[in-house]
Order: sequence, then C-alpha cells, then structure tokens
Amino acid sequence: MKRVDELLQNYREEMMETLQSWVKIPSVKGDPAPGAPFGVENRKALDLAMADCEKMGMKTLIVDGYAGHADLGEGDDYEALAILAHLDVVPAGDGWSRDPFGAQRIDGKMYGRGTSDDKGPAVAALYAMRAVKEAGIPLSRKVRLILGCDEECGSSDMQYYKEKVTMPRSGFSPDANYPVINIEKGGAHIHLAGQLCACGLQVVSMKVGERPNVIPGLATATVKGDESTASAAEKAGEKLGFPVKAKAENGLVAIETVGVTGHAAFPSHGRNAIGQMLLIFKELGVKGVLLDMADAIGMTYGGENLGIAMEDALSGPLTCSLDIIRIEDGKVEALMDIRYPVLLNEEMMLKQLKMRLSNMEVTMPHSHAPHYVSADTKLVQELLEAYHEVTGMEKKTIAIGGGTYAQSMEEGVAFGALFLDEEEMAHQADEYISEESLYQNARIFARAIVRLAGENK
Repeated sequence: MKRVDELLQNYREEMMETLQSWVKIPSVKGDPAPGAPFGVENRKALDLAMADCEKMGMKTLIVDGYAGHADLGEGDDYEALAILAHLDVVPAGDGWSRDPFGAQRIDGKMYGRGTSDDKGPAVAALYAMRAVKEAGIPLSRKVRLILGCDEECGSSDMQYYKEKVTMPRSGFSPDANYPVINIEKGGAHIHLAGQLCACGLQVVSMKVGERPNVIPGLATATVKGDESTASAAEKAGEKLGFPVKAKAENGLVAIETVGVTGHAAFPSHGRNAIGQMLLIFKELGVKGVLLDMADAIGMTYGGENLGIAMEDALSGPLTCSLDIIRIEDGKVEALMDIRYPVLLNEEMMLKQLKMRLSNMEVTMPHSHAPHYVSADTKLVQELLEAYHEVTGMEKKTIAIGGGTYAQSMEEGVAFGALFLDEEEMAHQADEYISEESLYQNARIFARAIVRLAGENK
C-alpha cells in the first residue's frame, strides 16, 4: 500500500479543490425539473461528480438524474463492491459565521454544507479508487461508487436506482462514523395534529423547521399579550436556562428562542428551539394540546415522557426529536423524528403515542425497519482491518440512530467518515472537514477496496 499512500499524498491539494467545487453547488432538494427529479442544483452536483469520475478513467452512468455510478474494473454488477455516498445536502439553516456554500478554506479546514455529510467522504472514496487504479493493483471484482441525490429526504433515489440498475449485494456507505456501523436503528416520522385551546395563552402563529431530520436552532412565535407577557417570557427563559427574546407590539408578542442545530439522530448533541418554545408557552400559561406537547416532549430526547423510552444491548436507546411545527388559524401540526432500537415493536409504539397524546391526531406517515449485518461477515472484518491499519484504533462494531444508504444493500454497513476524536458537524452550522481527515479517509477506503476487491484477497 506504500504506492497508494504516495499517490494519495500527491492528491491532497487536488482532493480539496474537487471538494471545493462540489460544495459550492447548493444541492438542497428543490422542485422537480426535466432530468432533475430533485431540482436543478442536485442535477448540477451529479453532473459535476460524474464528469470528475470520467476524468479519472471511470466508466459512468447517470440514471435519469436520480443517481449515478462510476465503475473501476470489470465483473458482475451484483457481486461488485459498492461504495454509496450522497450529493444532496440539508438546508443551510441558522447560525453560520461563514457562507454555507462558499467552501472557505481556513487553517487546514474547509467549511460548507456537505463537507462532512456527505460530499467530503464521497470525494475521499473517489480518490481512493483512483489511487488503486493508478497504483496498478489488480482487482478480482468491480468496484462501483454510487452517488445519490435524495438521501436527506428519504432515499427515493436509491429505490429508483434499484429498479433501473442492478444494486450490488455488498458494500459500505461512508456517511456516519468509524469503526464499522453494522446496526442502524429503525426510524419513524410521527405526525401530530390538533386544535388549539381557547383558554390560557393564545398562540397566534409559529412556523419552525424545514426537515424532520434537522434539529432547529432558532424558533419564533407570535402570541397575544402585552409588555408584561414579553417580560414574563424573557424571565421564563432565565429560569429555564436558555436565551429568550420577546417584544410586544399592538397586542401581540413576538418570542424568539435560540437553541443549537444538529442531526435528529443525535438530539442530545443539539438544543431544540421548538422544545424550548413549548416550555416557554407552558410558563406563560398555555393550555390544551400545546401544554400536552410541552409536558410529553419539551426538551426530552428519549421519549421518556411519551412512555416509549427503551433500549437494547444491540442498538442502544430510542431517540426522539420534534423538528417541524406549524401553528396558524387555531390549528397545530408537527412532525417528530424517532430512531428506535432493533427490539422495539413499531405498532405498540404508535399505540402508546396515541394514548399519551390523546387530544391530538397521531399518525406515522413514514417508517423504516432496523438494519443489521453480522459482525462476523468478511465485509465487516476486512473493513475493521483497513481502519485499524491506518489508525491503530480498536476493531469493533457499533450501532447508530442515523439511517444511511447501507440499508439499500443486502449486506451493507456504514463505514466512516467521522473519526472518534472529531466533533460531529453533520447538519450543524459551520459544518467542516479537515484536509487531514479527507486524506486519512481516502487511505482507509483504498485499503478497504484492496482487501475486499483485490485479486490476491
């Protein structure tokens, strides 16, 4: 692998430049257009990525704008080693100190939406394939890099891809953490709807959140009241320990709560501004369904007040995050993101939620089952060896709440790209990846390719 490492060292600057060009495309899901089912920016990102793959000598295919792939080597598609990454990103959100699509490079880091989730890892995988190719390492099976455009909004891209093209049986997705993630929790979106109460604090409007998998870091609401209401709101924030701004005008009070944005799979790593606002409403005397939501959800992240808290030894605890809310015309609608352990019964969970929030309509518009691959498989063991060879770190498997493209394969796992000593920046303001991290990821992915697809393995 010495020659591969030398090549990757030489590619370091080029890798950063490639990533910079990818990040500058704001590939947030948009309105469908001809040849661009997820919006024109996502199609631009896909076209650019495939063009870069072709420049490196890969055979490419774009599947109707849903996804594309780049092949290294020959062989049966089903038996190919697949590497699945995504080019779409979540909206920038609040709290950035830099242009979220500026791809600024400062002190060895590149800042921008998608740098770590998931364009950076995709670039690292591409250059790992290039290094293996240019080092002349013979392959026993095809290596296929698959790049999608709708991972952040349900992975409909992979569903379409699998209908049109043969999906390889086995592979990995560099869209989470190291070492190897062989268990991904089940996931469910819970929709809540109800009528506001005519008594107590009157909430006029609130519109917060864009995606169910992004913790909102800023919430604003309008309630009926005066200067005393505004003062009470700010004092409630002091009491509860988080910043609140309130201003009264013409019989209405505008209230703002400031939290910390983040990924809904790790709700305790952020601070949910919607939950903060619900607690302020409670302090101001709200009644009815909003009081129920404040008591049952509020700032809790494990479903404990909903009666659904649980964990198992395989996959860890359930997590719950209320990430979208709309209040207008006396009605409230909200969407919760729940990641649940392997042993939880989805039907029983929904039944319990309906009991706890009995004054609301509770439905589950979307869910997916947990995903599990045995730690004893060749795939997992060789990936662990590749990781250990570069880092010297412990070879172990872990479970996460996030869902990745790994679930699109019969035998798929998440592998990287976040190292144990790095901070989680996915879906957060000032998202970044370091040049060193990009390089080390490429080294690990190259070793994984050689171990799993090399002719002598």
